[in-house]
Amino acid sequence: MPDWLYSDTVKDHFTNPRNVLMDEEPSFPANARGQTGNIKCGDQMLMLLDIKDDIITDVRWKTYGCASAIASTSMLSEIIKGMHIKDAYTIKPEDLVEKLGGLPEYKIHCSVLGDKALRSAIDDYLAKTGRSGLFKEPSTEICHCLGITDKDVENAFKNGARDWEALQQATKMGTVCGECKDKAMNLLHGFAHIYGQPAGRV
Repeated sequence: MPDWLYSDTVKDHFTNPRNVLMDEEPSFPANARGQTGNIKCGDQMLMLLDIKDDIITDVRWKTYGCASAIASTSMLSEIIKGMHIKDAYTIKPEDLVEKLGGLPEYKIHCSVLGDKALRSAIDDYLAKTGRSGLFKEPSTEICHCLGITDKDVENAFKNGARDWEALQQATKMGTVCGECKDKAMNLLHGFAHIYGQPAGRV
């Protein structure tokens, strides 16, 4: 049997996840709801927030993802309690990976589910309070199945994704229908020119 590939922190959050939405908890006072992912590829995330005066006071979440998705979202749910929504909106997957003590390279993409669901929930709250799009940067959706945007592709490039396989590992895009591949690779080559670093082959 192979050795456990994860840190003790990941193991703790996987075996004892915090703030999970329980089936018997339908009365959780959420005023913000975010969902991301696609059950067809095995990863889907639901996040519910209780926000008062733009401060996240409580959170519940549920996922069909793997150990890395569970651990990273558990960590995220602890971090954002008491945080202003503007600060929470800027949390990145790499922040969670660092706090978890690292993840295997091929599992980094799993940590994107939680932060995307979080931003979706905050966007939902902002829309309900008449401030729709307040924190959103202009972006174009590239992968319609998973809601991956050009900003996500750019961030993946900045973090070392240089070919299609690495881009998939970083974002999970293209794992449902695959129709986004050409657009994504054109973007990747475009960022290579912008940042002066080579992109790999398809």
